[in-house]
Amino acid sequence: MNSQTYHKSMALTGEPPKSLSISQKLAVLLGLSGLGILLLAVFNVNFPNKTLWLTLSLLAITVGIVWFSWDAYSKKIPGIKNDGVWFKSISSRGLWGWVAGLSLTGFYIVLYFYPEYLGLVNGGDNKGVIGLFDPLSKFLSGNPASQWFVYGTLYTVAILAFGIKFLWKYRHNRYERLRTWSVMFFQTAFAFIIPELMARLNGDKILDGGSLPYYDLKNIWPLNYYNFEGYRIKAFLSSGEIGFALLIFGILSIFVITPILTYKYGKRWYCSWVCGCGGLAETAGDSFRQLSDKSTFAWKVERWVVHSVVVFVTLMTTAVIYSYLGTDTSKYWLTKSTFLIGVVVLLTLVFGWAMIFKRDQLQKDAQYGAIGYFVIIIVLIGFHFFSGDGQIFLFKSETLRKSYSFLIGSIFSGVIGTGFYPIFGSRVWCRFGCPMAAILGFQQKLFSRFRITTNGGQCISCGNCSVYCEMGIDVRAYAQKGENIVRSSCVGCGICSAVCPRGVLKLENGPLEGRIDSNQVLLGNDVDLMTLVNKK
Repeated sequence: MNSQTYHKSMALTGEPPKSLSISQKLAVLLGLSGLGILLLAVFNVNFPNKTLWLTLSLLAITVGIVWFSWDAYSKKIPGIKNDGVWFKSISSRGLWGWVAGLSLTGFYIVLYFYPEYLGLVNGGDNKGVIGLFDPLSKFLSGNPASQWFVYGTLYTVAILAFGIKFLWKYRHNRYERLRTWSVMFFQTAFAFIIPELMARLNGDKILDGGSLPYYDLKNIWPLNYYNFEGYRIKAFLSSGEIGFALLIFGILSIFVITPILTYKYGKRWYCSWVCGCGGLAETAGDSFRQLSDKSTFAWKVERWVVHSVVVFVTLMTTAVIYSYLGTDTSKYWLTKSTFLIGVVVLLTLVFGWAMIFKRDQLQKDAQYGAIGYFVIIIVLIGFHFFSGDGQIFLFKSETLRKSYSFLIGSIFSGVIGTGFYPIFGSRVWCRFGCPMAAILGFQQKLFSRFRITTNGGQCISCGNCSVYCEMGIDVRAYAQKGENIVRSSCVGCGICSAVCPRGVLKLENGPLEGRIDSNQVLLGNDVDLMTLVNKK
């Protein structure tokens, strides 16, 4: 090996970043030129050949990111690279970090609430940047573009381009490579291409003249909280066998598919291998993972907020279904009262089982769970006595649904969760607001085989693992004690293991026995290591 090819520094933290190379500067210029085309379109510059200019724009952005990444990582030794993240303005909450965060947030606000400024025209020809995406949208679905199509396209491009960067950066770790290929595939195929192609079937004889609602196949309740609303149920049932199959798949994904996969692999099967939010956080958000708040205060806020979101989404889904059920038992066996009783019984069984058999594992979370359970039960009783047709208490069910969509789906997951990557880190939404992550975390904590095992005798307390944990977990504290890491919030991204210079951390799917064991302290204790090994 040529001694001039690689830098031989053994420093764990790396060196302050050097100035950009000529190749990197050219890559940045190329990427900015692609963004410039989109910006010109925002200001209603009329491009004569939209197909050509859109292709040039997306190619320039993609090639610019890939070129920059290749120059940054291809000539480095595979392994740990901190790359001076705390010395860079954009990745350490410096000026450029705030500029990027505010710019992304502004884009999200306009996209969600003022799409007309991007050129959306209802009942007419689109203009601006949305009109620029019309050729691609018509090619895939046969329909003009919407602001959501523009968002989905850019979202997919970001995951693919930064995914390639991620693959180069963590090419020494097989798990990270497989995981990245997985999120790239699911975002491109299941979240982007397939839903658009399904739209082509609307009105087709295959659907008996019906139409399918937009369906992201990887979205599972409670993320698709709207999936069981009346209009969507009617759309599924009016679309023949395909619509009915999608409805059944949505139900099975809640009660069968999700529990089985979580038991075997933990919540990582979804949060780090399938989910689009997780995919964007791991690829485009990789440079900001170290910004996650590790304080005790943040941990307390996380518990209160995420439990509140679970309670809210459970009540919201129940309210939506409840609002379009009837009371006449002669017409339907599933009446409002029967449905509420069924929900109460199911929640009571789950809560009772957890309190009886898993209280020790839940620890303080048991208190939050108890509070949430009783809040849900009280509100459900209120549904029965104080709600009428189309109303939940004093509010219309549609108003409640829109409120949830606005507060959780738009403000939290989009504006704050993604727009503020450079300020709060890449997993704010997953950590504090995602109801799917919270429910999967509950399952992971109680009955999943997944854990991260540690070897405290090898830990040198460098702190890489804690710094790079995007969920704010103090991994080093577990590693120093040789204690298994079993946390509801852990998404199993494996970066803590990838950046460990001593191989202390290992992701495992072992038997449940000994999964949560605070007594396996390997530092300073007289422990029979062979006994511990034989138990695993």
